Amino acid sequence: MPEIVHVGPAPASPLATEVGVRMRDGVRLATDVYLPGAPDAPETGPSDTILIRLPYDKSGEYTFIPLIAEYFTTRGYRVVAQDVRGKFRSEGEALLFVNEVDDGYDTIEWITHQPWSNGRVAMWGDSYYGYTQWAAVASQHPALKAIAPRVTGTQLGEPVRPRPGERARPVEWAITYLYPVTYFHSRDAYFWELDPTERPYSAQVERVLDELGSRSISYDQWYPRAVHLPRFPAASPFDARPVPTLHTIGWWDNCAPLSWADVADIEQRPAWALNHFLRIESMDHEAYYLDDADEVRVEERTDDQLRAELPRMLEPAIEFFEVFVRGNGSAGDIPRVSWNLAGTEGMRADAAWPPPAARTRSWFAAPGTGDGRRGRLDLDAPTTETAVEWTHDPADPVPSSVPNAFAFLLHRPDEAPIGARDDVLVFDSELATDDLDLTGPVRVAARVASDGPVMDLFVRLLDVAPDGTALRIARGQVEVTDATTPADVDIDLGQLGYRLRAGHRLRVHVSSSDSPEFIAQPGTGEEPWGARGTVPNRQRLLLGGSHPFRLDLTIAPTSEGASA
Repeated sequence: MPEIVHVGPAPASPLATEVGVRMRDGVRLATDVYLPGAPDAPETGPSDTILIRLPYDKSGEYTFIPLIAEYFTTRGYRVVAQDVRGKFRSEGEALLFVNEVDDGYDTIEWITHQPWSNGRVAMWGDSYYGYTQWAAVASQHPALKAIAPRVTGTQLGEPVRPRPGERARPVEWAITYLYPVTYFHSRDAYFWELDPTERPYSAQVERVLDELGSRSISYDQWYPRAVHLPRFPAASPFDARPVPTLHTIGWWDNCAPLSWADVADIEQRPAWALNHFLRIESMDHEAYYLDDADEVRVEERTDDQLRAELPRMLEPAIEFFEVFVRGNGSAGDIPRVSWNLAGTEGMRADAAWPPPAARTRSWFAAPGTGDGRRGRLDLDAPTTETAVEWTHDPADPVPSSVPNAFAFLLHRPDEAPIGARDDVLVFDSELATDDLDLTGPVRVAARVASDGPVMDLFVRLLDVAPDGTALRIARGQVEVTDATTPADVDIDLGQLGYRLRAGHRLRVHVSSSDSPEFIAQPGTGEEPWGARGTVPNRQRLLLGGSHPFRLDLTIAPTSEGASA
């Protein structure tokens, strides 16, 4: 039995007044109200309000909401922080995602009737409390004037749902099934570690639930029954009235694919596109940055360290709200796309993403000597078709490079050693003769097959420094069914804003696992979360000829003459 760490609600913040806000069904949600001024002499006159709805304890250390509220109130905002339904101090059942539309509407409605509210509401927050902003948009409350969601997506946490006739689909994260039995088991949180060597994984969950003495409603709906309760009952947020949105994505956020899927959806809707402002930073999901100094790249940051980070985290939203909530200035004052080229200082501005002048350039994998598992990335495709093979052993999967995928830049791991494994293919480019700016989509086209029924293909793009260390800069993965028949796959590795320095080289890792971040295929074709037995599979990748392995990168025009 794994150790289970029980986390209950922290003491209420002395800076706030806690009230129970009544929802339409009578459930009361614990809500902290922060007003400018001293706690014993607050400013009670009407002004603009920033709402934060989250499941991670509105008073807890993890999200440091009291510090964030303090920062916003010094700018004259009223701040409302609320535990979502069923979490920590709030009443009701803990049920992932499905109550946030109506509860968001009812909370905004309550705010508009308070004496300290002028009827204008904005929302801010990361991850799940970015998702609650999209839910509030879907509610179409007219008082919601602007939102600033960060590192999130409208389909956050949604399990992979197979579609009939579809051979390629995303690989499932382990967190998908762990989240509803850790953060959303009940009011409190219960943390424990999955043992990736012990199958079935579902049995580990059952032992934990037996130990806790109660079930998780969300887990029981998702596994094994796959019951789908609509998170947006009326329609997608993008079918609702457009709300000005400052949409922040991290280059190293493991949830970035969800954000980029929303960006693609928004771009197809002209009214929404007019209200959409994109901000892309060199950070991960937990707001660790590529350029963080060693003293702040720590798991538990002090209040002083957190306060020092708040301007970078909150000032963009304050500038955005100044225009779209307070009406000071115009939309033209906010860059349509603000982004950091990782490896350089400061933010850049463009009218669209990717920058309009960017071009696509392709590299092709070519086999090396011996068994071909260590080869080259060339600008020309090999004319001869060859196959490279490796064994995926579920009992010895390729290990994930960090213990917490959400805090990749906390560890900033060197992934070069992973390439020494026999089950990882490695392809290197020539050294870059000049700086190469990668600014846009990254994709891989490949033909694969397996002697097993299901095959996962993981592709990682690395920046290899002169000292041999390798930083992962992009990644993508796909699950292929009926894998004994060769399949052509197109893998989305996301987006890049990254400067590859002269003297560095590009490297691609190809493998069939990344455990425990992703649920490793058992090799038998069984559903991986509940699979009991495992069988090694022989995997096959074609190189050259009519089915080359092709890496497509988007290159800034100033880099077009550079080679790598």
